[in-house]
Amino acid sequence: MVLAVALAIHGPVLASQIVALEGLRYGFASALSATLWLALVVLVWEARRSRLEGAASVVAPVAAVTLVLPWFFVGHLFQGPVSVLFVPHLLIGTLAYGVFLLAATLAAFILIQARTLQARHGRLLEDGLFDQLPPLMAMERMLFRYLSIGFVLLTITLISGVLFSEEVFGQAMRFDHKSVLTLLSWAVYGLLLWGHRYRGWRGAAAARATLLAFFVLLLAYVGSRFVLEVILKRVSGA
Repeated sequence: MVLAVALAIHGPVLASQIVALEGLRYGFASALSATLWLALVVLVWEARRSRLEGAASVVAPVAAVTLVLPWFFVGHLFQGPVSVLFVPHLLIGTLAYGVFLLAATLAAFILIQARTLQARHGRLLEDGLFDQLPPLMAMERMLFRYLSIGFVLLTITLISGVLFSEEVFGQAMRFDHKSVLTLLSWAVYGLLLWGHRYRGWRGAAAARATLLAFFVLLLAYVGSRFVLEVILKRVSGA
């Protein structure tokens, strides 16, 4: 209930930070805030049938912190008319980030749980944070379900990005840091899903690959925008 109320507050505040009178504002801070909000939406939805309070207790405080960031780092202002493809591209891409963030959170818990079980510290699993999570096998099934959904969303984002780039910049693909890192992350996710389906990849190795792919994906947009906006003091460009 508390989490649902927090989401209801977070959503309108985030929308007001992105949609300004002079146009759309979107940068690394808005992307982080939107990603955490969407991840929490998925958590609330999944909590109806799975014990995910432990994951929510980790994601929710981070989401609260990122909510204030767009007020300090306003990001790029998209003035005037935007491409018809741009808004769906942005929404689907952010949703992919949110799903992959949740997958990365589950992967981290899987690694911790697996290490704890191997060390035979069973008491850590009987109460506290791990008592608010599903069993290890159920978490693995959830992990690959989220990876599959995220991979589809990321694929759509890449395709719409090519069309968007063709319409706005006159070229199908700009091989900048964002594009290269996104493609690399997409390839890692695709390989992981293929290996799980046809080679039975799972467990700690799959969890580490999930974290690696998400780190690369985070660098693709959030990381590149952070460098441009904060380090280089540039807020232009999509």
